[in-house]
Amino acid sequence: MSKSIKALAALSFVAIVAACGGASQDEEVVIVEPVVEEPTYNKF
Repeated sequence: MSKSIKALAALSFVAIVAACGGASQDEEVVIVEPVVEEPTYNKF
């Protein structure tokens, strides 16, 4: 292969690794709120 094709392949590989592997995955925190029954008011 020519040097330009090898250089292009190496550059694209580095770009893919930087885009996919470079991003650190942060943990998602899910806050579960307890279900509270609304107070009921009787008219009578």
